[in-house]
Amino acid sequence: MFAVVALFCILAFVLLGPFLVKPIEEHLELFLFAMGALAVSVASLWSWPLAVEGLTEPIKISAAVLAAGSLFKLLKPYARKAVEKGVGAIGIKSFAFLVVVLLGLVSSVVTAIVASLLLVEVIDCLRLDRRDEVRLVVLSCFAIGVGAVLTPLGEPLATIVIAKLQGEPYRAGFWFLAERLWLFVVPGVLVFGALAAVFVGDRRDDPGLAEEGAETWGGILLRAGKTYLFVMALVLLGSGFKPIVDAYIAKLPAAGLFWINTVSAILDNATLAAAEIGPAMSPSQLAASLLGLTIAGGMLIPGNIPNIVSAGKLGIRSREWARFGLPVGFAAMAACFGALLALGLL
Repeated sequence: MFAVVALFCILAFVLLGPFLVKPIEEHLELFLFAMGALAVSVASLWSWPLAVEGLTEPIKISAAVLAAGSLFKLLKPYARKAVEKGVGAIGIKSFAFLVVVLLGLVSSVVTAIVASLLLVEVIDCLRLDRRDEVRLVVLSCFAIGVGAVLTPLGEPLATIVIAKLQGEPYRAGFWFLAERLWLFVVPGVLVFGALAAVFVGDRRDDPGLAEEGAETWGGILLRAGKTYLFVMALVLLGSGFKPIVDAYIAKLPAAGLFWINTVSAILDNATLAAAEIGPAMSPSQLAASLLGLTIAGGMLIPGNIPNIVSAGKLGIRSREWARFGLPVGFAAMAACFGALLALGLL
């Protein structure tokens, strides 16, 4: 009983600490690693296979972040010319649609981090009203956050879910999430693209948003290292919280999990996935939980990695994001909930 109470206390600290304490937010990877190690210790679940999993599971996504980030830096000088040609050829509205859709769909391959860096470069090249550029960034980050869940290369949330479901009964492989969620993800990305075409106005030669700080090789290496530590921490958190996931969270109805996960608007959705997802959950619970996490994660800046990267580099304020992100997010949640009901998954 003591272990269960202690695990719930650790879970509360993990979820609220980054939101309430600034130093924790600034050193999130180290904090989560420490909390993961503590949770595994409290649950008495340390083992050699867990250590191996913690060391090897982050390799793929960290390598993808490093490789894609390096390629992106080398190709960056051509970005402005490509944007100018694209807008000139098809117009700003069609270009906005393509940006959102393409970034959303490729994010599961190039990683959500690199997709958000590409978004920053595109926005830096455009000359739109600031409000329109903020809307384009928010819609793009919704699409990236949803699209990146399709493969374990896309973002830490997908990486940790695949790691936690590799055993029975799911035996999750590389395409496990894509096979189960594409029916929701692809239409969702297209809708976000269509909204971008609606909300983005004509070019006005305004300064708009601008990138704050150039990309460096040191920054690329640091980002890959932080990604490695972050995923390792999530592996430990997922294992440490397994007793309360199996005993309590796995018993919640799918509809309840879907709406409870609106808290991922203020709490990183990968951290929530590490605490919540487990093999004891049914397929409908998994679908509802993951869709709730990925959609709600776009509502506010702290919700997922693309938001944090894009807002930080472009200087978007929390209120600016929330003013557009909250109504769009709740509308998307309602539409997705209706689709889940219509398909009999709730």
